[in-house]
Amino acid sequence: GDFGDLKKMIDWMEVTGQRGLQVLPINDTTITHTWTDSYPYNSITIYGLHPMYVDLKQLPALADRQKAEEFERLRVELNSLAMIDYERVNNAKLEYLHLVFDQDGAATMASKDYKEFYDDNKRWLLPYVAFCVLRDEYGTANFNDWPDHRSFDNKLQADLENTASELYGKAAFWMYVQYILNRQMRGAHEYARSKHVVLKGDIPIGISRNGVDAWVEPRYFNLNGQAGAPPDAFSANGQNWGFPTYNWDAMLADGCKWWVNRFSKMQEFFDAYRIDHVLGFFRIWEIPIDAVHGLLGQFSPSLGMSREEIQNYGLNFQEDFFTRPYISDWIIDRVFGPHAGYVREHFLNHLHDDIYELREHVNTQRKVEAVFAGKESTDDVWIRDGLYALVGNVLFLRDRKDSNKFHPRISAQLGFTYEALYDNDKDAFNRLYNDYFYRRNNRFWYHEAMKKMPKLVNATRMLVCAEDLGMVPDCVPWVMNELKILSLEIQSMPKDNKLKFGRLQQNPYRSVSTISTHDMSTLRQWWDEDYERAQEYYNDVMWKNGPAPHPLPGWLAREIVAQHLYSPSMLCLLSLQDWLSIDEGVRLADADAERINVPANPRHYWRYRMHLNIEDLIENEDFNRQVRDLIAQSNR
Repeated sequence: GDFGDLKKMIDWMEVTGQRGLQVLPINDTTITHTWTDSYPYNSITIYGLHPMYVDLKQLPALADRQKAEEFERLRVELNSLAMIDYERVNNAKLEYLHLVFDQDGAATMASKDYKEFYDDNKRWLLPYVAFCVLRDEYGTANFNDWPDHRSFDNKLQADLENTASELYGKAAFWMYVQYILNRQMRGAHEYARSKHVVLKGDIPIGISRNGVDAWVEPRYFNLNGQAGAPPDAFSANGQNWGFPTYNWDAMLADGCKWWVNRFSKMQEFFDAYRIDHVLGFFRIWEIPIDAVHGLLGQFSPSLGMSREEIQNYGLNFQEDFFTRPYISDWIIDRVFGPHAGYVREHFLNHLHDDIYELREHVNTQRKVEAVFAGKESTDDVWIRDGLYALVGNVLFLRDRKDSNKFHPRISAQLGFTYEALYDNDKDAFNRLYNDYFYRRNNRFWYHEAMKKMPKLVNATRMLVCAEDLGMVPDCVPWVMNELKILSLEIQSMPKDNKLKFGRLQQNPYRSVSTISTHDMSTLRQWWDEDYERAQEYYNDVMWKNGPAPHPLPGWLAREIVAQHLYSPSMLCLLSLQDWLSIDEGVRLADADAERINVPANPRHYWRYRMHLNIEDLIENEDFNRQVRDLIAQSNR
């Protein structure tokens, strides 16, 4: 919704006795965005608020009555959709903003309030609006494809400060829009405080390589790499988020000024924030620019292994065999089945005996992706994915900074090179692998995080929470405890790998307890995804006898919610979908329609919207009483 809807949600908080609201962004980025030339929006700026959030009702009415009636009809139509149509909503809001700007912009920008906004925000506002103008003029957010102005320079700065310049005339609209958005968001924050509701924002771990930040300050980013995540419960091939990694040497050289400015601005809108993927401040999963999957990534920074170290584990290090894709007849036949002959003929070179190599036009995953672009038949996908697997069939990856150091490939035990090893070599590799991923870098990563995170935590008075899920090394809780950062506790993803389900009563006080996040199945979905696991939860966690009921009944969802509220965690933040699960008369009939994000799909389009009007939610006395009772009984 928009900033007006945010205020209405705060009213619902007041009705139900809730005191905290996490503001989820579009597409797992902050509430601050610029646009790319494609959806979903993934071009992030650390300051500019996204026009999607503007509340048109807070703007002056259109003088053109015919246009006003057209927009009212469009508003009713778009708000009746079961899923959000971002393109149409965004285009409508932009058109409305242009009309209001033409009608009232000059008077607004002559006001004292606007001038104060301009003076306070000029440092980021000018490059932001310049980017917007050039993006629209050249038809793309990829500034590398622009014919000129591939960086923000003094000439652009001077033109924007000259109100008589052509560039200022084009940029004035975007300045006006940012003023409106900042005023509305600050108004929502002030309203929340007046109702004793804490707003919690979201800090994404990355920026877009085609966004304002990379254009203005490219020295802070490694634009030749891609950030992502190693394989986990969400994705067997790992996740490739596509955005660049940070050049921490450059950031630390000026005291992390980029981050401090970012948090300082965010403090204007929020009282607490969640650091997305806090592990990125210890080390990031960096993937080569020519890779599609996350399997070929390596932690950066991390301590690579020398040949001698590898051999000391008892593994005879064979560089060509271990670092180049191992492709033999038995692998080709197993991977490609009836297509094996076709693959040998079109994509492989025969080297010797039964050993092959990939031809140059498919020797990286990006090249494979290009060859199969637009080909979606079952056979094409089979061959494409098989070639992806061959490219990734290595046991070690060469360190990107030191060619004499190596990193074991994540999940290499599932690959064909590992399968081809003798048993004693497999044992040696497993020892090396476990030491590398779980012990080797702990102290190193602790010191890396402590170079950065104290500066960030101390930059504002906001409460700091972290998303510390995934492949978490031991050093992460050391740093979070030292800096008093709240952890994220999800019962279905226990931190103790000896447990199937977390013990809520053992949650640390400095933590956020939740049932699911925007990246996960909702409670109702999770319950029906694995009947055996749900049965274990029903018997062992809920202490219920007999078969677990399916689908999840409202009374049982209510008990699960209550247990989370009773946990000792400082904060218990539940998604709206999980709140609604307690009432079968209120929740959606189709549980699958409640899912927000699918992390395994980097192009997943977030289109979930509430199926209830907020006004109706506020008026639903029976449901609100249930929520209010749960909160009161748990002393939340």
